Amino acid sequence: MTAGHEPSDPTARVLAGTVRRLQDAAERMHDEARTRAVVDLATGMLAERLDVPPAEAAADLARLAGEAGVPVAALAADIAGLSEVASPAVPPEAAAPVTPALAAAPVIPGLAAVPDLQHAAETVLEQAGEALGAHAVAVWQRLPGGALALAAHAGLPAAEAAAWSRVPPGVDTPAQRVVAGGGDLWPGDPGTAGPSVGAGSARAVLALHDAGRRRGALEVLWPEPAPVLGGSQRRQLGAIADLCATLLAHGRAPEPADDTTVLLEGLLGSALLLEPVLRDGRLVDFTLLRVNARFRDPLGRPRAALEGTSLLETYPVACATGLFERLLRVHETGSPQLGERVGLVFQEGESAVPATVLLAIAPLGGRLLVEWQQGPAEQAALLLHQAQRLAGVAGFEERPPGGRIRWSEGLRELYGLPPDADPVPLARLARHAHPDDVPAVRRLLDIVRHRHRTASAVLRLVQPDGTHRYTRVIAEPELDDEGRLIAVRGAYHDVSAQHRTEVALGATRERLADSEQEAAERERLALRLQQAILPAALPPLGLTGLRAAVRYRPAAQRDRVGGDWYDVLPLPDKRVLLAVGDVAGHGVGAATDMVALRHALRGLAATGAGPARLLEWTNVVALRDPGRVTATAVCVLLDPAGGELRWARAGHLPPIRLGPDGAEVLPLPHGVLLGALEEGRYEEHTAHLAPGDVLLLYTDGLVECRDRPVEESVEQLIRVAGAPGPDLERYLDRLLELSPADTEDDTCLVAVRVE
Repeated sequence: MTAGHEPSDPTARVLAGTVRRLQDAAERMHDEARTRAVVDLATGMLAERLDVPPAEAAADLARLAGEAGVPVAALAADIAGLSEVASPAVPPEAAAPVTPALAAAPVIPGLAAVPDLQHAAETVLEQAGEALGAHAVAVWQRLPGGALALAAHAGLPAAEAAAWSRVPPGVDTPAQRVVAGGGDLWPGDPGTAGPSVGAGSARAVLALHDAGRRRGALEVLWPEPAPVLGGSQRRQLGAIADLCATLLAHGRAPEPADDTTVLLEGLLGSALLLEPVLRDGRLVDFTLLRVNARFRDPLGRPRAALEGTSLLETYPVACATGLFERLLRVHETGSPQLGERVGLVFQEGESAVPATVLLAIAPLGGRLLVEWQQGPAEQAALLLHQAQRLAGVAGFEERPPGGRIRWSEGLRELYGLPPDADPVPLARLARHAHPDDVPAVRRLLDIVRHRHRTASAVLRLVQPDGTHRYTRVIAEPELDDEGRLIAVRGAYHDVSAQHRTEVALGATRERLADSEQEAAERERLALRLQQAILPAALPPLGLTGLRAAVRYRPAAQRDRVGGDWYDVLPLPDKRVLLAVGDVAGHGVGAATDMVALRHALRGLAATGAGPARLLEWTNVVALRDPGRVTATAVCVLLDPAGGELRWARAGHLPPIRLGPDGAEVLPLPHGVLLGALEEGRYEEHTAHLAPGDVLLLYTDGLVECRDRPVEESVEQLIRVAGAPGPDLERYLDRLLELSPADTEDDTCLVAVRVE
């Protein structure tokens, strides 16, 4: 078609018009991007020089342009000291909006006028490096699929830049964290750790935003130690990131554009896009940039595991059997390869998967678009091979003695033979089986060869290293028209994993039975232990002028033995020790810990020390326990003669005083859990019980609920239970009956009345 002439074909005219519109739109976008960059630069300079906010600087720039009768872009170029840049033919009031990217930050003259992203990186390092002390700059671009490409850099060695030219999605670099949605990173932030360019450097990583999307990241590097960046310096780096984002969005992208992705997905066949990897000007590999939704990996790997990987590492044997040679030829000549049927081999471990594919290769903007298709027969064979490999099945066919023997792939591995070993005839199968399985082999051969019926047997194939592989052998005879045996066909099925599972299951059942018996013994031991140390009968208190009642309710689940305990003990100085506690945990361990703490407190109380001091000593006992027991407790010393009580707590619920005027929860003195801190300190409070008053001590199993505070449960229970009355035993039974607790924990109650 000659210039100035419209094509006669209507479809061609529509396509030609579309191309012209796209070209015009691209030119306008490029001009607008350059204009916005210059306007942003001028706005920042005005904001700094006039000491005004960015919005006011933008308004001043627009007002000055209107008064001078020139476009905003032209005035901005004059202010920035740049040559006038091309701007769309629009009036000043319709010019590109002014953004505060560089507001109140030191600017870098000439940065907005650089022609491309690489020049921008070099300009940043040259002009801002001395002021900020940076020694390298890297600009990362996000690729479809989540990989990162090193779009521009300055100050990095060429070899290092080449090694970091592409970062697959799975590599957790600081730039990947920022692009994936994290916040900007500054020198010294924990997020700056990880693999990246400039190992051993301090770094700042800023996201590059365009139209609300993260297009990449700007990475600025300093020598260690990490510098401390002030607000002005951080704003300067933010302004540089905005300009890099503009150049990255509107410049020529070095990676496949969205239309390439659309093209891949629009193909009817299985296709992938390859990026050449060059070293010293020579092609050494390809990177799998993208694969479309119809792509089926011959080895069954998912799409996400392929994108961003090396072709030679992903398909080494296929490349060696002709794939790489054809790709190299198309890359060097630029001539596409039309559909050609090629036999390739795909290797996974020791298993090789041969496949015949229809291969087509075409150059696409410096990359290669590859499409391969497998026919129905190849696809069916591949599926069968994969199924056999996953199931551990291999087939065989054997003609009468002296005839041909054929084995499928994997059978030599099952026998433990080298790949080039001759197949083993059925007549010599017994030589490779465990001696105890020889009779089973003979029965199998007799049924197939002489009785002409299908048979199977499970036997152990002895490996060269002396181990065994449990194998199910299935064989069936093939007879001619006269009933004579002409072949034996069958399969070997590796059932070693199933056998190991059955053996492990049997052992597990035995261990489970032993564990259940042991648990029952531990349960009985713990219950006897609790019954021994928490007797139902209290010591006589009649001579002291006190009346007491206790209750212990074990948890609802019988297999959970808790560490709750109580104590009522008259002391030599006529006072009475009252205590309740709760050791963390259940079972024999908790019960034995409870015994230790209870008896320690009993022995220490004989010294005459106050309750706070007693808890301090008990805390030392808990800390010295080999199992580092932790527990809550409340300790009360009551003088029956005057009704005075002194009490302290270690993370426990406070006592309740019940008198004629109702119930009163005593104040909460400070006190941490027993066994929690080396230097535990405990406060001590004093209260008074008048004749007829009742003091109630309890553990949290009485009032603990999953959906309400403990304090609310305590208040509700005391209100519903009413006054204690003359019978303390009945009152404690009423509290247990009305308890709102739903945690199935042990419960201890101690009630004491002053007569």
